[in-house]
Amino acid sequence: MRQLRPIIRYAVCLAVIVSVAGGRKSTSQVIGKSPVTQSSSVPPMTSAPQSPARISSVTPAAQAKPNEPASPELAKVQTTVQPSVIWVTVFDQKGNLLRTESGFFISADGRLVTTERAIDGGVNAVAKTQDGGIYNVSGILAASKELDLAVLQVDAKKVPFVGLNKSANLSVGTRVVVVGSALAVNDGIAREVTIAAQQPDRLEIAAASPPSSVGSPVVNENGEVVGVVTATGEKTTARPTGALESLLSRVAVATEARWPATAETLPTPKPTPKPRLLYAPVPAFPPGVSQGGVSGTGRFRLSFDPNGNVTNVQVIKSTGNPYFDQAAIKTFRQWKSAPSQGWQATVPVTFQTR
Repeated sequence: MRQLRPIIRYAVCLAVIVSVAGGRKSTSQVIGKSPVTQSSSVPPMTSAPQSPARISSVTPAAQAKPNEPASPELAKVQTTVQPSVIWVTVFDQKGNLLRTESGFFISADGRLVTTERAIDGGVNAVAKTQDGGIYNVSGILAASKELDLAVLQVDAKKVPFVGLNKSANLSVGTRVVVVGSALAVNDGIAREVTIAAQQPDRLEIAAASPPSSVGSPVVNENGEVVGVVTATGEKTTARPTGALESLLSRVAVATEARWPATAETLPTPKPTPKPRLLYAPVPAFPPGVSQGGVSGTGRFRLSFDPNGNVTNVQVIKSTGNPYFDQAAIKTFRQWKSAPSQGWQATVPVTFQTR
């Protein structure tokens, strides 16, 4: 019988928030990364890759002509992908509307992709979904003027998203689908098009697309993203997922989403004593949960008083299993740090069998 136990791995650096008594906030870190002003996360104790559900395979259909119904296959791709496609509305410092552009979610926790031009000069934004949902965009995770791509983060716990095809073979003549936002009404209808030219960082599509398609995903017959529309006109231009992956690789685990203008106005934190954990036992695998393959990953925020005792354990993200959550909370209440001015730490933990 396989032994059951949680796997916990501490990374090299521990980033935490220090909440200073008297209302002041300042940051510190043990080793390495830049301090942040609101919250910091202990690097994940273990990694648990997320695999988005694969979209059902379809056979490419001929491009629907105006006033003609789309083929069942094309309609199926649209129905599956379109809930992930959104309107990103960006505002300036005075609250004036700068622009609205398409985008799409690439993770359930609200990470989205749009163009860099969409957020240029912005200090705030909201993302609107086809079902009427409106999500605040907390900030930018990564952006590239050269690629004209941006990765943003919204305040959300669970949203529909599309997976990325990292090994797409998009030779000339390959049939793909551009899926716009349902909020664009007729302009948001899925359109089957053909790859006219391919370069390592650029795709040309042999068809015109409406301006609202900028920022929309280009997907294959399985509904997986193979590109991002960056320009429209007589021909449509897109960035392949390889270029998007290079941008996503710049987003570290502890990267905090932030708007540049907001970051510039934040006060410089004053140095404080670095908090240090003195006792941090590993959460034990709960008894009674013995099925093979049972696992769960969550995040918990620990609050320490000036004496180094844990005063509160907050569930930021549940493991999905109440027994795992209870075991983690029970163990984290035993943690102890060196005396300080009071601080908080966000601790990821994964329970899994091996």
